[in-house]
Amino acid sequence: MRHSAFWIFETPLGCCGIAWGEALGPNAAWAVTRFQLPEATAGRMEARLSLLTGAGKAAEPPSHICEIVQRVDKHLRGDVRDFRDVPVDLAGAGVFAQQVYEAARQIPAGKTLSYAELAAVVGQPAAARAVGRALGANPIPLIIPCHRVVGAGGKPGGFSAPGGRATKARLLVIEGAAVNLCLELGAGS
Repeated sequence: MRHSAFWIFETPLGCCGIAWGEALGPNAAWAVTRFQLPEATAGRMEARLSLLTGAGKAAEPPSHICEIVQRVDKHLRGDVRDFRDVPVDLAGAGVFAQQVYEAARQIPAGKTLSYAELAAVVGQPAAARAVGRALGANPIPLIIPCHRVVGAGGKPGGFSAPGGRATKARLLVIEGAAVNLCLELGAGS
């Protein structure tokens, strides 16, 4: 990735952020490098993305990024979208994490896999915890839908994005996924 910039935008869940850069490879001219689910404030979002991208301040997004922002907004309003076609830059992730992210991208909206099931998909059936660690470091949540990976029995499992499991639950509800959300809804554990 040569150049990195970011943009902050409002959604029904709150202020989100997206970062992108020029791709070095032959398959795309640009790629998304970061996606941030809502932070407590826009200032906090800007500080985080500024640090992660090295860009001093938000930049006006090019048309291809504006299109992704519009798709994200529609998705978070309940008009569920597919983001598998969005180019992403995973160069900073290890080989196993890249395999996990690519496999997670194949989980359709409204569906979930357990950490163990995703481990089996990537050919490492005993690596459910490693799958969880990789997803916890996902730099591009929502576009790489780590929220669709849940614990055994449909329990929510963890979620490292701002808002934690409550945000994960909201995303799954928007997508119509059937999971055990009792922890987020206050019905006990």
